[in-house]
Amino acid sequence: MDIAHFIFGILGDASGLFLFLAPIVTFKRIITNKSTEKFSGIPYNMTLLNCLLSAWYGLPFVSRDNILVTVINGTGAGIEIIYVLIFLLYAPKKEKVKTLGLFSFVVAVFSAVVFISLFALHGNSRKFFCGFVAAIFSIIMYGSPLSIMRLVIKSKSVEFMPFFLSLFVFICGTSWFIFGLLGRDPFVAVPNGVGSALGTVQLILYFIYRNNKGGPKKPTTPTQEESIEMGTAKTEPIQSNSNNNNNGTQGEHV
Repeated sequence: MDIAHFIFGILGDASGLFLFLAPIVTFKRIITNKSTEKFSGIPYNMTLLNCLLSAWYGLPFVSRDNILVTVINGTGAGIEIIYVLIFLLYAPKKEKVKTLGLFSFVVAVFSAVVFISLFALHGNSRKFFCGFVAAIFSIIMYGSPLSIMRLVIKSKSVEFMPFFLSLFVFICGTSWFIFGLLGRDPFVAVPNGVGSALGTVQLILYFIYRNNKGGPKKPTTPTQEESIEMGTAKTEPIQSNSNNNNNGTQGEHV
């Protein structure tokens, strides 16, 4: 591993740690209120799966010169497990069952990849299999803010897209993209190239609409505002009552 390769790996680790710690605001709210409210546990489970697969791919017997990939993703997996456990502790019964089911899926997929790569594959075939699976879930993770970008364009406001979060998505994706290029590893370069591109788009949107933080927008729930750091909050129809001379009360979706 040459110096430039190592430097970009360290930069990727640092910016990646920032992204993994970003949901602390959300979980502080959950713990304080002793409720997950309308937050979704899906992003944390999917990020956990991505971290586990990427950490496995970075191990020396799977791919060479990618130990820094294992370091940050192993750390991220530990952080995401804590998030999932907190979510399970405070989630209502229905959401708890759904989250447990998704967590079981994560464990099953990771276990299958580990088993197949250890006992059925060797050398380049092992690297290709593990790298391909890890790359797919990395792209899915980077794609999670697309709904927020759509909201920014629709509302012409960056209130729900913090600048520093967008900046670190860009830095993290770009750092690992260059790391992958220098290491001639497409399974690191390609998904992080996608992340770099999406981070670039977020920054462009921010500078286009940066003066509209308080601009007109549709009413949103507090959970939508605070779920930006990892993508999505569940939304439900809000019922409003209106008096009608002929029909009495009507429900209206907002």
